[in-house]
Amino acid sequence: MKKDFFELVEHRHSVRHFTAEPVGKEDIARMLKATLDAPSSKNTRSSSFMVIEDPERIARIARMRDFGSAFVEKAPLVILVMGDAVRSDLWMVNASISATYLQLAAEALGLGNCWVHVEGRPCKKDEPDGMTAEEYLRTFLPIPEGRHVLCAVAIGHSAEEEKTRAAHPEDAERVITIE
Repeated sequence: MKKDFFELVEHRHSVRHFTAEPVGKEDIARMLKATLDAPSSKNTRSSSFMVIEDPERIARIARMRDFGSAFVEKAPLVILVMGDAVRSDLWMVNASISATYLQLAAEALGLGNCWVHVEGRPCKKDEPDGMTAEEYLRTFLPIPEGRHVLCAVAIGHSAEEEKTRAAHPEDAERVITIE
């Protein structure tokens, strides 16, 4: 089901429960095309992506942190969003824009999704100076040298009811208008 942009933004929410139905190859290609077209600082195009459909690797990705990533195990697709710090000192900003495009593209295709932060996050909440989630991912994924993982986006057909977000009471305070 296709949505116009404002409808898409209104309905987008973090989905953490997926059906077992795989994401079609055409849908993956369309999401990646949109994501590769995301803007970047000085057009450095410093973002890159790793597409993972293997359930065993996805299960291992779900264990990258002992908090906030377990739900990934049930996603049929995970896309790592990475950045190249050599190409741009703003790789994190560029990768964030790319991840947002990825999430909006998934939503436009009627797919649920949720971002799991990787960059700078420890594997264990109680061991903030221990192994990082990215170091853990590097133990079993071929992450190219010089690339850093910003996040993992879990994508699939939602097993949740569609909902519309209500306005938050503090929304008015977040906008400053100068006339």
